Amino acid sequence: MTDLRIRPVPESDLDKVLDLADTVFHHRTDADARERLTWLPRRAERVGAYEGDELVGFLAAVPLRLSVPGGELDCAGVTLVGVLPTHRRRGVLTAMIDRLWETAAERGQPLAALYAAEAAIYGRFGFGVATRALSVEVDSSRPLGLRVEPDPRPLRMVPYERAAEVLGPLYERAVARRPGQLRRAPEWWSHMTVPRLSQDDEERTIPRVVVLDGDPGGYAIYRTRHGDEDAGTPAVVHLEELEADDARVHAALWRYLVSIDLTEQVKGWSLPVDEPLPLMAADPDQVTVIRDRGMLWLRLVDVPAALAARGWATTDELVLRVHDDRLPANQGTWRLRTRPGRAQAACERVDAAPDLTLDVRDLGSIYLGGFQATQLVRTGIVTEHTPDAAARLDAALAVPLAPFCADDF
Repeated sequence: MTDLRIRPVPESDLDKVLDLADTVFHHRTDADARERLTWLPRRAERVGAYEGDELVGFLAAVPLRLSVPGGELDCAGVTLVGVLPTHRRRGVLTAMIDRLWETAAERGQPLAALYAAEAAIYGRFGFGVATRALSVEVDSSRPLGLRVEPDPRPLRMVPYERAAEVLGPLYERAVARRPGQLRRAPEWWSHMTVPRLSQDDEERTIPRVVVLDGDPGGYAIYRTRHGDEDAGTPAVVHLEELEADDARVHAALWRYLVSIDLTEQVKGWSLPVDEPLPLMAADPDQVTVIRDRGMLWLRLVDVPAALAARGWATTDELVLRVHDDRLPANQGTWRLRTRPGRAQAACERVDAAPDLTLDVRDLGSIYLGGFQATQLVRTGIVTEHTPDAAARLDAALAVPLAPFCADDF
């Protein structure tokens, strides 16, 4: 890699970034989409691998605030990662990620997160799957029977351009109650949450936004797509986001989505694994879970800082031996003392026999409470040296709601 240089990517090279992404991800970005697609990397720390003037690798790290149990932490949101196929297996990705760690340390970001286009790659860099999501399909050719009485208050539609203003306070409540969510600036709402055009399907409508005001309240963001009688495809409601403060509001929003005229199906591509609808439905066969998959990958860049800043559910003391081949500062044995509440924990390096031995990627998986240490012990991935140590760690990590990230970046 002597002929390659890792350096910041100037804004003047963003066209090169999109050209590289088109090659790596087999896209074709037209001229109209280029301005929209550069909005995120313009706001990111941009790391490039150059061979002369040619950009052969790229990585963007967006400064984010991620909800963790008990609060929020700074996080590097890693995106648009790619290396030209002519330069694979030459250490390009490793060199760019090494630069990412330096940048995260300079910015005081104890966490990094990403969505993995190729899941086999990122485990070796210390990322672990931290959230899962369900995809569901609901038959809306008939009314949705519910075992929960929907909130009777009227819903109202608002223009998607006012999403940040109207939905912002409701979303803030969602961030506070569920780990894994991102804090959103108004610009994030307009460019990432409710862009005018769907990034998945140009045939879908502009975003429709329906809200139930008040406390409790909630909202749903969706698009529709026309059907094709000749092809036998139904008109579909594509649910993009739903947040509700309680079960009755949740029921009211789902009842509305299923009752939209001239549609026969509601599809939710990404919902929390504890989504209530499958249990709420009077006829479970009307709701089909078609997929359960890993979503957000998390990396503890600074193990002691991340553990100390998280909120915990129990008072306990455990010694953890952490393997981290990429970041030597994390490698070693740590005594973790937990107490209920935010920032009540302490994590310090010790020379002591461990209760548990685990890799940093597995620490990332269990950090938000979405996976359990006991599961990893049973599979042989985590080693338990002290009986019940994994169960005690799970109890301390416990969260009331499954972690989930509604934002894809």
